[in-house]
Amino acid sequence: MRVPFLNAKLQGFGTTIFAEMSALAMATGAVNLGQGFPDTDGPPEVIEAAIEAIRTGRGNQYPPGPGIPELRTAISVHQRQYYQLAVDPDREVLVTAGATEAIAAALLALLDTGDECILFEPYYDSYPAGIAMAGAICVPVTLRAPHFGIDIEELRSRVTARTKIVVINSPHNPTGTVFDLATLQGVAEVAIEHDLIVISDEAYEHLTFDGIPHIPMATLPGMAERTITVGSAGKSLSFTGWKIGWATGPAALISAVRTAKQFLTFVSGGPFQYAVAVGLGLPRDYFGGFAADLQTKRDALVGGLQWAGFTVFQPKGTYFITTDITPLGETDGMAFCRSLPLRCGVVAVPNVVFYSNAHEGRRFVRFAFCKRHEVIADAVTRLQGLIR
Repeated sequence: MRVPFLNAKLQGFGTTIFAEMSALAMATGAVNLGQGFPDTDGPPEVIEAAIEAIRTGRGNQYPPGPGIPELRTAISVHQRQYYQLAVDPDREVLVTAGATEAIAAALLALLDTGDECILFEPYYDSYPAGIAMAGAICVPVTLRAPHFGIDIEELRSRVTARTKIVVINSPHNPTGTVFDLATLQGVAEVAIEHDLIVISDEAYEHLTFDGIPHIPMATLPGMAERTITVGSAGKSLSFTGWKIGWATGPAALISAVRTAKQFLTFVSGGPFQYAVAVGLGLPRDYFGGFAADLQTKRDALVGGLQWAGFTVFQPKGTYFITTDITPLGETDGMAFCRSLPLRCGVVAVPNVVFYSNAHEGRRFVRFAFCKRHEVIADAVTRLQGLIR
């Protein structure tokens, strides 16, 4: 249905599914395993750093456009300590209003009308919207169950003379896939062969399970000079409402992204930037412990979903589980998710909204497990109602 007054580029996008499902959770009193936000706060020392910044007047006015020096330095140190990536905090780091703005600014800055941008579907729903706003063309490459891996030959076949950017997301939302070295090398080979820019969304970089490592795209040979890496304090530190993210990469690319970013939010989150700088400096034990706790929640929800009759694709990262509803006698994920709160008091998200080729994702439903243990247990009990 056409939305009055909305420009042609954004027709068809409408209200995000997260807003719809969260409103449904509130209206029905259902357990909200739809929108991906934790229901507990992050480290107390990070909270205190934000309070102290507000009290002492640091960041209460406009921070510098690229971000405060303390946070840019902390991001640079983080990239070096965890991945041996050298980024100049003054020229190669840009602080943004969350990872979403970093991606949007990159797409708006780098894509011209008619350019093509390759996405791996299912994808985070802001990607095609950013491409559309840039007047460019979204070219999807489908990740298929059960492993949701990248078919490198299919990727190569989708590249044309108009292709400019590939967007990759690992750990991957919504499937929970963590792409291995061989897969990333395949993507890198295609990018280098065709001189493509890669936007690497690594918002869930610290949320991998079962000992599986996160491998940044920029660490591969020939990729540092063509990759914009996107990070998120909301995911790593559990402060999604603060909306602090960043982009790192070669100075020329980051300068272009900064040009677009300054006309979006200009700047944001002054006091929170000081706090996130403290958070990125936390010991490795914090990030390891956070991932270990999430893994126990994953296992509890996976078991409950399997018991309830779903086919479950166990995630290797993020805080999302993708399921197939066909064993329940269902085929329409959207209708299923809209009825689920009334049937058993749980909210999930239909994966079909993350696909350009809707038929590929119609039967998949995503559940978030970044909730308290007792909330996961309650949801599992409620899901048993589907069997009853």
